[in-house]
Amino acid sequence: MDQVSFKGARSAARIDAHVGERIRRRRTLLGFTQEQLADALEISYQQIQKYENGANRVSAGRLLQIARRLDAPITYFFEGLEGAADPAESANGVNRATMDLVRNFQAIADMGIRTSILQLIKSLAGNVETEAPMPRPTSEPSRPMMEQRSFAPPPNGHNGNGLGANGHNANGQSNGRHANGHGTNGHGTNGHGHNGHNFSARNGEGDGSAD
Repeated sequence: MDQVSFKGARSAARIDAHVGERIRRRRTLLGFTQEQLADALEISYQQIQKYENGANRVSAGRLLQIARRLDAPITYFFEGLEGAADPAESANGVNRATMDLVRNFQAIADMGIRTSILQLIKSLAGNVETEAPMPRPTSEPSRPMMEQRSFAPPPNGHNGNGLGANGHNANGQSNGRHANGHGTNGHGTNGHGHNGHNFSARNGEGDGSAD
């Protein structure tokens, strides 16, 4: 076998392996077993294994039947053929976990559960749109003013603790004079009151006729 023929055979084997892998991926994605696909095509499941492993080449007619059963266009089985194979996309890599996830997800009949799972996956992947924060107020709301204590004004308009009934300090002056200074003990009854200047002026300075 010359070099050109060898390269051609190797290229054909690579294509067969790629098409077989795409058949496996689509079948697993839809949740079909090899037996189920084989029954739909009326062939043995061993033949499906050979197709998927690239051991047997899939004819054009057979590939069309497989595409219809797997609800995929013919081009699906040749996608990515020109690019280099990614090890992470192998059947034993991350791709198998992805296909298992999709297969199990499609087996869930409750749409509410499906929606919840999808939201959880988006949240874990960091793809959930964050809600816009609430706008902060431009100014803080005014606080309620403290209740003012009200005091009843004294009779003559002065503070009850400062000035008494006649405008003077209730504790300091009475009727204009201090209770202890010019009141009863000062110029009152004992000073200039009954015995001093006031009452009939008997002992002190009455009307000027004390004698």
